[in-house]
Amino acid sequence: MAVNVVAQLNFRGQAREALTFYQSVFGGELVLITYAQAQIVPVAAEAADHVMWGQLAADNGLWIMGYDVPTHTAFDRGDNSFFLALRGDLPEEITEFWDRLAVGATIVVPFGPAQWSPLYGVLRDKFGLTWILDIFREPADQQATPVLE
Repeated sequence: MAVNVVAQLNFRGQAREALTFYQSVFGGELVLITYAQAQIVPVAAEAADHVMWGQLAADNGLWIMGYDVPTHTAFDRGDNSFFLALRGDLPEEITEFWDRLAVGATIVVPFGPAQWSPLYGVLRDKFGLTWILDIFREPADQQATPVLE
C-alpha cells in the first residue's frame, strides 16, 4: 500500500483560476466540482460556482488538490503558513516549472545553484503561495542514515 502527502490548497473564490494555472505549468488532468454540482446546501448563491473539490494529477507524480473555502467559513491564509516544495532530479524539468510559475510571481530567492543543490529557488506565485523548487542531491559527506534520539 502506498501513502502520499498531497498539498490541499485553500482559496476564496480563486481555486478554479489557480488550479487551471497550475495545470498550465505542470500539465496533467484537472478535475473540478463546484458546490452547485455537488448539491452542497446551503451555499451562498454567489459561491455556487466556486470549487468544492479540485484535483490536478500529472503523469510525473505531481498531485495537488484545492478548493474554495465556503463563504460562511473564516479564511485567512496568514503569513508563511505553508510552502509547497517541488523537488526533482531533472534540471530541465525543474527549470521549466520555475519559468512557468514565475509568471506574475515575486521572486524570494533567485533560481540558481546553492550549496546544497545544483538548482534552488523560492518564489511567491501570483496567488500568494510560496513555492520552493530544487534539484535533489544527497550531500556527499552525509549518507541517508537515520537519526536516532
